[in-house]
Amino acid sequence: MSKNESIQNLVANMLSALGEDPSREGLLETPKRVEKSLKFLTSGYSQNVDTALNNAFFHVDHAEMVILRDINFFSLCEHHLLPFFGKCHIAYIPNKKVVGLSKLPRIVEIFCRRLQIQEQLTMQIAETIMDKVAPLGVAVVIEAKHLCVMMRGVEKQNAEMVTSAMLGVFKSDPKTRSEFLDLIRHK
Repeated sequence: MSKNESIQNLVANMLSALGEDPSREGLLETPKRVEKSLKFLTSGYSQNVDTALNNAFFHVDHAEMVILRDINFFSLCEHHLLPFFGKCHIAYIPNKKVVGLSKLPRIVEIFCRRLQIQEQLTMQIAETIMDKVAPLGVAVVIEAKHLCVMMRGVEKQNAEMVTSAMLGVFKSDPKTRSEFLDLIRHK
């Protein structure tokens, strides 16, 4: 049995266990659709950061803050397999090189397309940029809504989780951290 068939069988069994009839018209293709959807939503496991960066580094003679804010994303909560979604804001201070602008959202996507918790996601993005770009510092802030909080449990539709990771000068210098936080607030 292939992995695809195995996932489809699991979905059909789950539908049965929930009291549904997986052979009824509306559900006939559901196991295939769920399998395809889950493969897409977890495609980050098969992606490589170095391949995504594609050596898109460029020499610069300055060390001014670079910010990319409002990077929309979605991910799956590893506890309930329900989506969470929001915006990611990234800043770094170059240390003789910058990375191609599109590479920051690519890093976000790689880690979002895995089963996640927001706290871990924030740190993975920051640590990866610190490791691969080698800047003087990195800051990442993620603001997200979690369907596991909105649809079940406490059912709080307006609750939003905010996480941050500050590395290098963003951690050691309060003025640098404050400048970043002010700049992502003012739109």
